[in-house]
Amino acid sequence: MSMSELIAPGDVWLVGAGPGDPDLLTRKAEKLIGAASIVFYDALVGPGVLDLIPPHVRRVSVGKRSGRHSKTQPAIDALLVAAARAGERVVRLKGGDPSIFGRSTEEIDALTTHGFRVRICPGITAASAAAASACLSLTLRGSARQVRFVTAHARAGETLDLDWATLSEGSTTIAFYMGRGAATVIASQLIANGLDPATPVLIASDVSLPSERLVHTRLDLLALVIDRASGAGPALILVGEAMRAQRASRLAQFAYEISGSGALGVGMLAVPSGAI
Repeated sequence: MSMSELIAPGDVWLVGAGPGDPDLLTRKAEKLIGAASIVFYDALVGPGVLDLIPPHVRRVSVGKRSGRHSKTQPAIDALLVAAARAGERVVRLKGGDPSIFGRSTEEIDALTTHGFRVRICPGITAASAAAASACLSLTLRGSARQVRFVTAHARAGETLDLDWATLSEGSTTIAFYMGRGAATVIASQLIANGLDPATPVLIASDVSLPSERLVHTRLDLLALVIDRASGAGPALILVGEAMRAQRASRLAQFAYEISGSGALGVGMLAVPSGAI
């Protein structure tokens, strides 16, 4: 397929960059990156993925981190529209999958309103990659019949307003994205709404990267563990019976004492990259 057949001037592709490891990109995503004339990329796109952008291709950072937005969403929309109008072959690289908390709808609406064609190339979302790294399944026959993807990020000054009663129903794996700041609320609300305090939890950060860290704990210890478990970066929190550490193949378990609390994180587990 020629470059013009893959992405024509004025076309825009929203491309899933996956969790960070360039080897987890789809073949189509890699081809699109190579065929672009300009790439707009998020802060969470892995450095190995950015290395795939050819030297002659213009790259524009439009990264947004919690509390640190280099560009507002309307400003990003305007940049994409301007690039398409200029006849660029536009790739918009988004961490994970563009359709899962990727603000894709706003960008699609802005572009289609101005008459530009937009297409999506899916990517591997962090929840799937984290479970894979831990040798666990997001679903589990009889215990996890459904998976829920939840954003744990609230706007400044707002509380995390979720349907906690529904989330606390059994037979579910819940993936909380951007969960660090909401860990205390997540644990307290789920327990208050009936979820067993001993429910297994997997905390994941830097998923698929050399600095990847996976820590197993339980729901009632989540607030105590979260900062030590995931460093300073974004944290993904997976809650549910399917996350029980004993099911993780070839993982060495150990107990981790919470300093000053007297509590012991039973079944907690730190997994250095490459250990699995």
